Amino acid sequence: MKSEIEIAFVLAAGLGKRMRPLTDTMPKPMVPLAGRPLVDHTLDRLEASGIKRVILNVHYMADVLEAHISARTRTRRGPFVLISNERDEVLETGGGVAKALRLIGERPFLICNSDTTWVEKDASNIARLIHAWDAHRMDCLLLLAEKDRSLGYEGDGDFHMAADGKLNRRGEGETSPHVFAGVSIAHPRMFANCPEGAFSLNVLWDRAIAAGRLHGMVLDGWWMHVGSPSALADAERFIAGHDSRPAPGNGEWK
Repeated sequence: MKSEIEIAFVLAAGLGKRMRPLTDTMPKPMVPLAGRPLVDHTLDRLEASGIKRVILNVHYMADVLEAHISARTRTRRGPFVLISNERDEVLETGGGVAKALRLIGERPFLICNSDTTWVEKDASNIARLIHAWDAHRMDCLLLLAEKDRSLGYEGDGDFHMAADGKLNRRGEGETSPHVFAGVSIAHPRMFANCPEGAFSLNVLWDRAIAAGRLHGMVLDGWWMHVGSPSALADAERFIAGHDSRPAPGNGEWK
């Protein structure tokens, strides 16, 4: 059966300030993890999930990233990649996607951070997310990581998830078990009457929460928050041999 979702938008325009000094000489999506740029991990997962077309935005060190994407396209098969040029403006996550809607069209699509990664346990998590998508009930479906099965994350969580998958924000002073893992599916209708210029996807997620149309699915495996050089080193060790497993009772790998 043909999937409804064949297009992905990859967020690759960030400044990568927390990854300095590595990002003094390269954009964050080009920082290597396990011998390959972070963006290649993302594109490879999309290719394996049947995505046919990718729109990727660029801003910081855009020429470096564009050259890499061009070389990748010449030397291997995979999704056709279009560049959304944001060299002259910082549009944030929501503004970047909104600018590219004319390239995306009217069908649901994936939105992926270019620096998010994980170790799969069994099935492909992107394929699971696509299978779980229900346009009748959802405007957006987020891939969520369990906080105690995450590496490099030290926050208080992002969302509470009900039995039917609906999401609500954690309240001030609360903790929640689920963290946004950097991948979602969105319907273009979520962007109707969205702000102009730069804005965060959080604005649209809050609208979807109010309408009861923001849902979540939990990642099967280990999520890695690769936000700094030290977190990158931890992820390298984990991928190499799972050296960084938490102790039993705190999200032990099974």
